[in-house]
Amino acid sequence: MQPLAGRAKAALEEAVVCRAPIGLDEVIDQAALQTRVDRKFLLTAQEFTALAQRLREDFKIMEIDGLRTFRYESVYFDTEDFAQYRAHRQGRRRRYKVRSRTYADTGLSMFEIKTKGLRGATVKHRIEQELDDAGRLTDSSLEFLDQVVSREYGEEVPDLMPVLDSSYIRSTFVNPLDGERVTCDVELEYANGRQQVQGPDLVVVETKSADGRGVSDQALAALGIRPVSMSKYCIGIALLNPQLPANKWSRLLEQRFGSSRHASGPRPASKLRGTGPWQAAAS
Repeated sequence: MQPLAGRAKAALEEAVVCRAPIGLDEVIDQAALQTRVDRKFLLTAQEFTALAQRLREDFKIMEIDGLRTFRYESVYFDTEDFAQYRAHRQGRRRRYKVRSRTYADTGLSMFEIKTKGLRGATVKHRIEQELDDAGRLTDSSLEFLDQVVSREYGEEVPDLMPVLDSSYIRSTFVNPLDGERVTCDVELEYANGRQQVQGPDLVVVETKSADGRGVSDQALAALGIRPVSMSKYCIGIALLNPQLPANKWSRLLEQRFGSSRHASGPRPASKLRGTGPWQAAAS
């Protein structure tokens, strides 16, 4: 019998092993969906298995060099007083997230800005960067950030600093016929140099479709699973910074993350090859 800890990862690995693969190039060409409607769900291992069984054979699994599960490592940037976290908590339309995302298994690193478009759609803007730059803002990334925020919102970018390191294991279901994607994350972990927290043994499922009514959304609705108001970034900030207001996610944090908003002890060295936010901030 599978131990309680690790059931989510085992369910994910079982769900992806037999499906037809789709390569990264085909995902980029046919299912990039840089502008999309995102919905997030928290599933038990059993619920996730039921969802995977309901997804049609049109859904393939992204595969790179024979791998179907990948470790993602992200560094998020915000102001010293967490202005973007506060903007998300208050539901402001003119809000954005700034992060470096590293695909640890391939060594690819991207600098990304996520903004809100019309009708709440998420728009992702990204450029490739050197792996060694994952934990800091470079001249080129700042120039790109300035261009995006000015074009999208007509605003100037405030002073930003690295504030959160997150990592998780992800597999991605892709329907190349209509561009729908379903990302499935397990073993979520957050750190900020002083402390660390680990997420629950659940699968964070995010559906990404053109209108928010994709096949996966319908399958989840049929299973009676409702979306949750959740930003992985905001959850991490709230868990590691209990002094910040987090009433928008209080019930979620208590019921699903089992959190009284007190993180555990010191964290070891960053997995981001020496470029964790605490190290970058000190350099």
